[in-house]
Amino acid sequence: MIRLEHVRKVYPNVTPLSDVSAEIHDGDVISVIGPSGTGKSTLLRCINLLERPDGGRIFLDDAEITAPKCDVPKIRQKMGMVFQSFNLFGHLTVIENIMLAPVKLKGASRQEAFDEGMALLRQVGLGEKMLNYPHELSGGQKQRIAIARALAMNPDVILLDEPTSALDPTMVGEVQAVIRDLAKSGKTMMIVTHEMNFARTVSSRVFYMDEGGIYEDGSPEQIFGSPKRDKTRRFIQHLKVLELAIESRDYDFPGMVSAIENYCRKNLVAPHTCNRIQLAFEELVQQILRPELGISIVMEYSESEGSVVIDVRNNGLTKNPLEGADELSSAVLRGAVSEINYSEDSGVLKLIIR
Repeated sequence: MIRLEHVRKVYPNVTPLSDVSAEIHDGDVISVIGPSGTGKSTLLRCINLLERPDGGRIFLDDAEITAPKCDVPKIRQKMGMVFQSFNLFGHLTVIENIMLAPVKLKGASRQEAFDEGMALLRQVGLGEKMLNYPHELSGGQKQRIAIARALAMNPDVILLDEPTSALDPTMVGEVQAVIRDLAKSGKTMMIVTHEMNFARTVSSRVFYMDEGGIYEDGSPEQIFGSPKRDKTRRFIQHLKVLELAIESRDYDFPGMVSAIENYCRKNLVAPHTCNRIQLAFEELVQQILRPELGISIVMEYSESEGSVVIDVRNNGLTKNPLEGADELSSAVLRGAVSEINYSEDSGVLKLIIR
């Protein structure tokens, strides 16, 4: 139904979308997840043409909607958009908010729009609120009205941009329940969300966005259970990452120790664990590897497990660096960590501190 080909969006100081290509099929329910600032909302706004892409093409049912002569208002009738800030008209009643677009854009009679609007209000559990104004509603009720308003145009695609992010936590469930029911209807949906449990249960596909595009695309089982790529895994498992690069023997050792201290402090790593990280780093780098060829060190802290995994890669590392190492330094390193593993296939030394 929707095809994205090398879509690019650029702002003066940032490029949220550098190269996005994907196919979205009829009936797909896609949750779009990822860190803030990775282009999730921008992607939805480009699909709905609220933002014009600066490059690439977007197709809806094989018609290019990014073409210069595309009838944008007509295309938007096929896509319902639900925003995090509701965007209801405050001077109109609930039923008038829902009737407005069908009457003005589709030429529906007021009676027809009223009947359909009431059916949608009952579907979202708010039939009794038909004559209320938006300011008389809770945040959860406003968002359910916004969903009903989007459905009033009977769109082929529904785009939801953080539909629960502006809500009090006590109201999130009622909106999610409506979206879950909607997902069972066969509508094609894209949902930008930070609610991982919700994304896992409601979706048929998940887009993890990073590095200016769709970094990983898979089923909820794959993305949440066994992600294939590092950044996806770190995001799903809530890992806090520190990356250090040593490119010559003239590296800034005190500066790196300070970076480790700041990393531990920022992520509330227990002091004794932080001390062991620093000790392991010092013995490995200063005494065992004595870097000349370049080393990359990636630390991943899991708050839920209280553990740190340190991956060490050396461009010239062809065997386990502990083989033949000074016995004292080797003993100090082994005393600082809980587990040491070396992979000959990848040339990675893994240290685990629990």
